[in-house]
Amino acid sequence: CSAGGAAWSRTCCFLKVKAQLEEKEGKTFDVFTAVEFKAQVVAGTNYFIKVHVGNDEFMHLRVFKSLPHQNEPLSLHSYQSSKTKHDELAYF
Repeated sequence: CSAGGAAWSRTCCFLKVKAQLEEKEGKTFDVFTAVEFKAQVVAGTNYFIKVHVGNDEFMHLRVFKSLPHQNEPLSLHSYQSSKTKHDELAYF
């Protein structure tokens, strides 16, 4: 996926980390909707994404996208669970 900017969260790229998160959490998410994100440019890009995962539950994800020439898949670097809709999305 080569999308960037505001459209990034609506592309196939975002959904690729859903399976990684489900594996780490040991459960599946019927709802998985990005509601906010921030980007941090490093040697690639860190995306910090607030995700609605159903009911009043939210998670914050840190997803790394390598530089295009590296041709690496997206990776779920880390995440924070037990978040609410009003919790500030911050770099972590």
